[in-house]
Amino acid sequence: MEVKLYVGNMAYETTEDQLRTMFTEAGNVVTVEVIKDRETGMAKGFAFITMGSQAEAAKAISLFNGKDVSGRPLKVNTAKPREERVGGSRSYHNSNRRY
Repeated sequence: MEVKLYVGNMAYETTEDQLRTMFTEAGNVVTVEVIKDRETGMAKGFAFITMGSQAEAAKAISLFNGKDVSGRPLKVNTAKPREERVGGSRSYHNSNRRY
């Protein structure tokens, strides 16, 4: 069963190819997604990596959590399920208001 990992505290210059090469040491890397800002396209300093199995994910965590990469200790753990987001930051609903 595939397992998604969260990789945080990355240098902003870290690429998907670099992560794929590094995490292949722990096993089969299914996907690598460096998260980028929608407006600027700049990396946000974290990524999600899907490993091929629970054993490979555990190995990746033990190998890379706290590992210094580009002067920054990586934070690697099992990704939490994505929370469903409702609407935007503004609320247009006001029961006392007539439109």
